[in-house]
Amino acid sequence: MQRRQFVAAGLASGALRAGAFAGARTESGRPQSEFGDQGIELQEATLAELQEWMTAGRVTSRSLVQQYLARIAANDRTGAGLCAVLETNPDALATADTLDAERRAGHARGPLHGIPVLIKDNIDTADRMHTSAGSLALETSIAPRDAFVVARLREAGAVILGKTNLSEWANFRSTHSSSGWSGRGGQCRNPYVLDRTPSGSSSGTGAAIAANFAAVGVGTETDGSVTSPSAACSLVGLKPTVGLVSRAGIIPIAHSQDTAGPMGRCVADVAALLQVLQGEDPRDAATKGSARRARADYASALSPDALRGLRLGVARKRYTGYNDAVQALFEDALRLMRDHGAVIVDPADLVTEDHLKDEELQVLLFEFKADLNAYLASLGPNAPVKSLADVIAFNERERARSMPYFGQETMIRAQAKGSLVSPAYRRARATCVRWGRTLGIDAVMARHRLDAIVCPTQAPAWPIDLANGDPAGIGNCTTPAAIAGYPHITVPMGFTLELPIGLSFFGRAWSEPVLLTAAFAFEQATHARHAPRFLPTTPAPASRG
Repeated sequence: MQRRQFVAAGLASGALRAGAFAGARTESGRPQSEFGDQGIELQEATLAELQEWMTAGRVTSRSLVQQYLARIAANDRTGAGLCAVLETNPDALATADTLDAERRAGHARGPLHGIPVLIKDNIDTADRMHTSAGSLALETSIAPRDAFVVARLREAGAVILGKTNLSEWANFRSTHSSSGWSGRGGQCRNPYVLDRTPSGSSSGTGAAIAANFAAVGVGTETDGSVTSPSAACSLVGLKPTVGLVSRAGIIPIAHSQDTAGPMGRCVADVAALLQVLQGEDPRDAATKGSARRARADYASALSPDALRGLRLGVARKRYTGYNDAVQALFEDALRLMRDHGAVIVDPADLVTEDHLKDEELQVLLFEFKADLNAYLASLGPNAPVKSLADVIAFNERERARSMPYFGQETMIRAQAKGSLVSPAYRRARATCVRWGRTLGIDAVMARHRLDAIVCPTQAPAWPIDLANGDPAGIGNCTTPAAIAGYPHITVPMGFTLELPIGLSFFGRAWSEPVLLTAAFAFEQATHARHAPRFLPTTPAPASRG
């Protein structure tokens, strides 16, 4: 879960607006790279380009794995010191060899065949890698079977390259945590400005994909944990409708809001990855019937002209006006979308968070206890910890290693909760559904006849502060879609002082096709992303003359 603690730092005077919609790019849309077979520019390469190169014999899956592993070796624990990857897959090269042999035999499984993918370390893999949610309590745990999404990736021909760092226990341990820190991985850093947060909890996936450690990645979200790090790292990130992607085999926070989601450097890659991740799964009842809602091919429907005629509502209240630089980028984005034919309904404000006090947190506390206990039980008798109570006890015993910077008060509060038949839980969940769905997103979209709601994703990334944790602040728009269980996509909108800023589109349940194509059209009109330069700190603002 991404706790809504964002700092509205006074960065407006340094907004790099001149380059907001015109990042310096090569003719192919990508910067030059020091890597590549036969001149292949691996950095910023898309899935379509990688497939084209492998089909033409210019590169192999094995060489892609080798080159991405070299990038990780150069800048994860050494070099820039991103601390984005917890462990790499010792079987990745062997898997790549098998997939290369299949391709030579004339069989390619689809757009992910031979593609290296990084996944968050709360997603089960039944191989030689561990699944720990970044915690020392589970550092020796190996899952008895693949998560559904991992099985789907393997079936599609993806190479699971490794596990990424994350905010420990998906940022559900303490109210004073530092996003991107885990006991196993240490503090993950933002590849754009290294003393800034990558945000959480899919911090490592965001930082790694932004830094070109893999082609695409998989994160998970309860409230902001895919979309927030994606925005902070200039990525496209999609939180799907709850039930489109199975949660089976993923270390949980809360079943009413949890979902895995794709993260990538462009919308087309995210669409292709979503196509693979989705699917009905008997192990996850929420996915029952989702096949009739899903698309067989999200990427083929993407159109650069998709903004024309779309009715987009501007969620101004709460989600705009907190930072001058972000606001300037957003107003530019609205003008651009209007110029490309969108109908901008301004304002179209949501009232969801006005009517919630701590109901969302109460739901998550109750469900975390129940869902984590069920997950740990599924690991079998050899699991290093078997309950939330065991995790809390482990952390106390290993306090020096497990809690050097912040505690586990959130876990302790969850352990004190009763069962899911508790009236307090049922009331809190009903309130969330009412103000998230019925009187929230559904009501606003019906009133204004909207196709999607749009606003900035969040404030610029804040400085890492292990002494105090993440600062309280404003700017995150993730909660309405999160508590409703509805889809939300963020796409790069620009930069301020080299800090990425994202633009969010969210809407009704199962509206992923609309959100993807709106984000794609915006992306194609702006090309706002550029690759990170691993700056040690924010550059000095340009003088105004």
